[in-house]
Amino acid sequence: MDGRKGQKGKLFVLSGLMAAVLLVGIPSCSADVFGGTRAATSPRKPRALPLSSFSVPASSSASTSKSIGGKRRQSSFSSVVFRVQGNVYPLGIYYVSINIGNPPKPYFLDVDTGSDVTWLQCDAPCSSCSKSPHPLYRPVKNRLVPCNDRLCQAVHESTQHEGGCEMPHDQCDYDIEYQDNGSSIGVLVTDTFALPLSNKTLAYPSLAFGCGYDQHGWPSNTDGVLGLGSGEIGILSQLRDLGVCRSVVGHCLSRNSQSFLFIGDNVVPPRGMTWVPMSSVAAKYYSPGLATVFAGKQKLADKQTLVFDSGSSYTYFSKQMYQSLLSLIRSDISKTSLKEAPEEKALPLCWKDAKPFSSVLELRKYFRSIILSFGKGKAMAQMVIPPENYFIVTEKGRACLGILNGSDLGLEDLNLIGDISMQDTMIVYDNENKRIGWAAAGCDRLIIAEEDEVGFQFQEGILYQLQFPGIGVHQEYLAY
Repeated sequence: MDGRKGQKGKLFVLSGLMAAVLLVGIPSCSADVFGGTRAATSPRKPRALPLSSFSVPASSSASTSKSIGGKRRQSSFSSVVFRVQGNVYPLGIYYVSINIGNPPKPYFLDVDTGSDVTWLQCDAPCSSCSKSPHPLYRPVKNRLVPCNDRLCQAVHESTQHEGGCEMPHDQCDYDIEYQDNGSSIGVLVTDTFALPLSNKTLAYPSLAFGCGYDQHGWPSNTDGVLGLGSGEIGILSQLRDLGVCRSVVGHCLSRNSQSFLFIGDNVVPPRGMTWVPMSSVAAKYYSPGLATVFAGKQKLADKQTLVFDSGSSYTYFSKQMYQSLLSLIRSDISKTSLKEAPEEKALPLCWKDAKPFSSVLELRKYFRSIILSFGKGKAMAQMVIPPENYFIVTEKGRACLGILNGSDLGLEDLNLIGDISMQDTMIVYDNENKRIGWAAAGCDRLIIAEEDEVGFQFQEGILYQLQFPGIGVHQEYLAY
C-alpha cells in the first residue's frame, strides 16, 4: 500500500492499498517527457504529446541471464534475492537497492507488497521531485510505453485511472495518490533491470515501470517504490511472463540485523510455515481473510478483515478493535509503574517507567501478545504478534504503541498489518498456489531449493555481497 513510511514515527506510512481506495476519477495528466520544458501540473488533464508515436521495443518481451562466468543463456525459473535495509524506527522504511538501465545504476526502492506499480523519480525533466539518495533516473527516448499497450491498461486499472487514451500511441500516463497525501505523476517506460538470481546468474529483463516527474510528500531516503502486488503491471507478473521467476514473493524484515526479500518459489522454506488460503475478501491485496483477534486470552473482535502490507510502517486496526485494545492496555498498565508520556511525539500514545527502557523486549512483562486466529478446528491457523512487534522504544527510552486507529485515515473496517508486526517473521505471498504463509525466522538465514536429477535439495545460506563487473554490488547468498 503506498503511502509512505514515518520518519522517526512522525509520518505514518500506508501503501498502495490506500492508493486504490482513494483514486476515484483522477484525470489523466500528460507531460512532454523529452521536450525539455516543465509540465504544468494543474489542472490535471491530458494534453497532446508533440513527439511521434512510440512502441515498446522488442527487447522488452525477452529476458536473458548471464552466469558469473560470462556465458549467456535463456533464463529458467529461479528466484531473485535482495538484501533489505532499513527498520521501523527510527528510519520508518525498508528498501532494496536495484540496478536499472544501461549501464546499470543503483536506486533505492521502498518494498511495498500493497501496490502493483514500481516507479522511480525521473528527470524527464522533473516538475517536482524530492531529494533522493541517487541522481534522478534519465528515461530513454524510445522506451515510452504507448497508451494502447496492455501494460498501460493494467497500470490504469491498478490505479483506478479514468482518463483513458485520446490517441492509441500517446504516452501512457499514470497518477497515484497515497493515503498520507503523497503522490506521484508520470509516464510508463521500459528499461533493463540487472537482477541477481539464486542460481548464481544475472537476469537482465526489460520491465515496465513508472517514470515519475511530479512527486509530492515523498521521503528523501528512497528513489521510488518497488510494487510487489499481484496485478498485471506488477514486477511479479512481468517476471513470471518472461520466465524469470514464478509469482511468489516473500520477505523477512529484521528488527536489528539483516533482512531479505525474494521473488520466486525456490526460497520458500520447505517446512515450518503456517499457511492459509489467500482471500478475495480484500480484492487485489494480500489478505489471509477474516480473523478472530485476541490480546492474550481476551477476545478483541470477530470476523476482522486483515491485509498484510510491507508498505506501511505501522499496524492499523479498525475503530472498534483499536478501542478494545486500548482499553485493555490501559487496564493492564494501571496495575504497573508505567505512566503515560504525552511529551513523547514519536507516536500518538507512549508510556514511560522510572528508568528508560533500553530494549523493546523489556515490554513483554507489561503487555500481552496479540493473536490472529484464522479458520476453525483442524484448519485453524494462528499468527502471534508479541509486544515487541507492536511497540517501539524511542530514543528517550519510552514505549510507544505501534498500532494506530485506521478509521482516522478512512480505512473503515479494514485492518492493516504493517512492518512493525511482521518483524523477524518470514512472510510469503504465493500467488501460484493462492496462499499466504508465515513463520518466526532469523532474517540472516534463508533456504535455497536447488533441483538436480534426484529432485529438490534444500540448502541453508546466508546473505553476502557479491561484486559483478560493470554493475556494482549485488546481493547473493553463500552456502552455509
